[in-house]
Amino acid sequence: MTYTHNDIVGQIVAKDYQAAAVFSKYGIDFCCRGNRPVQAVAEKNGVSVDQLLAELNGLNKPNQSDQIDFQSWELDLLADYIEKKHHRYVRQRIPEILPYLTKVVKVHGKAHPELVEIANEFDASVIELNAHMQKEELNLFPHIRRMIEAKDQGRELAPPMFGTVRNPIQAMMAEHDQEGVRFRKIRKLSNEFTPPEDACQTYRVTFSMLEEFEQDLHQHIHLENNILFPKSAKLEENMNYVASTY
Repeated sequence: MTYTHNDIVGQIVAKDYQAAAVFSKYGIDFCCRGNRPVQAVAEKNGVSVDQLLAELNGLNKPNQSDQIDFQSWELDLLADYIEKKHHRYVRQRIPEILPYLTKVVKVHGKAHPELVEIANEFDASVIELNAHMQKEELNLFPHIRRMIEAKDQGRELAPPMFGTVRNPIQAMMAEHDQEGVRFRKIRKLSNEFTPPEDACQTYRVTFSMLEEFEQDLHQHIHLENNILFPKSAKLEENMNYVASTY
């Protein structure tokens, strides 16, 4: 397949996650703002659209053994993967990053006041992400699994308390946008996660951990915004809900 000016960024990454590295190289958001065409993001980011397309079309195509075709996965499997890989990653990394960030703020915050802002943004992200993941795990993901089960068994399904799957999806995507804005700010404050010359090893490790956290969050949001959510909404269109008991 050859990509063109009109192809949508998020859909390109959904088909071939190798494209994420190309978009990230030019600071192009493929997750929270992945609904834009290549032409628009190239112009917005001051990138030659021909160069961008050349790099995208020059990628090895997804027929390699190490390329995961998330598009072909059943939605319950994808929800399980997101929960066990990305949600688990967030919960494991937060208590690792926080002590490092607290330490560098204490030691270097006076000389580098931007560290205080970075810490405040990350603290806010911790609160929001924990609440966000809990809502997905308790409400949205279980309903997606019920839809798959009902489809496989050819039976009707009780309607969710939230009315339609599109309601929590819309809320989750809005929260994704909020985190995208927050981490773009952290990236800017940290000069693209580049430690200053006087940075100690802890300072450097902290920035590396924050950058890795952002990269995982990008893939996490991409899998939901560009694959899980639209496919779940499409699946619901073909579901038969029984009369509400609520």
